[in-house]
Amino acid sequence: MSSTLSRVTAEQRRQAAVVLDDLTTVLALGGVTLPTLEVDWAGGRLTCEYLLHVTARPVDLLRIVDLLRKGLRHERLTHDH
Repeated sequence: MSSTLSRVTAEQRRQAAVVLDDLTTVLALGGVTLPTLEVDWAGGRLTCEYLLHVTARPVDLLRIVDLLRKGLRHERLTHDH
């Protein structure tokens, strides 16, 4: 990878790592541990787009949906007042 490309994608790589860490932390606080949650570093180097891959059981996804709904409900309540 050229040094120019490396500099251009440095922020994208940093953002992917931060999001991975934040998402893992928030899900753990919500009681969710996923079998696989990782950044596709190899694919990102080829496409300059860093994707997160998630493998989850339906029960875990239902818990995530529940947490999102509760968060959205809370956000609506706090913005309406």
